[in-house]
Amino acid sequence: MPIAAPHLVLASGSPRRRDLIQLLGVPVTVEPSRYDEPPAPEQPVDVPAFVSELALCKARETLSRFPRDLVIGADTEVTLDEGGIGRLFGKPRDAADAAKMLRQLAGNTHFVWTGIAVVSAAGEWTASEVTAVEFAPMREHEILRYVATGEPMDKAGGYGAQGLAAPWISGIRGDFHNVVGLPLCRLRLLLQEAGWRHGP
Repeated sequence: MPIAAPHLVLASGSPRRRDLIQLLGVPVTVEPSRYDEPPAPEQPVDVPAFVSELALCKARETLSRFPRDLVIGADTEVTLDEGGIGRLFGKPRDAADAAKMLRQLAGNTHFVWTGIAVVSAAGEWTASEVTAVEFAPMREHEILRYVATGEPMDKAGGYGAQGLAAPWISGIRGDFHNVVGLPLCRLRLLLQEAGWRHGP
């Protein structure tokens, strides 16, 4: 039986994901996952598998508290490696770490991966999405000025494409919403695969 739209739960405290999921046009309850997310590994990883597994862990924890609902989990990471095996740029530990990330990303193309998971009592469904982002060169004083705004600190890769870093985003190949943190088209398809339907 299709799951009614009001039973969608977003297992994320990200205000950007909260805003994006409203574009589905259905009621969504926001209940951030309490899963204790591990730090980004130092060694290269299978990025699509890594983000999908983290999204699943987050969604499972929230489902344990809302077992009758359909829960959506997500995890976004950044890497310079195109092939899906690479070292992750997680959220910066501090301002110095944010500046270090931006120095590596500036003038290069990097890849934003988001894993999404949809879980319910009936089953689990996962997927991942990748978007290539071309970052224009940044001068040192521009990096430091941007870091001083505080915007990079809660974002994978240390920047927000939809925020003050926008003037340095010279190109995007793929889903822009994925860069913000929630690939809506992929999510819609995954929800349909899970049996969710909105409307008659």
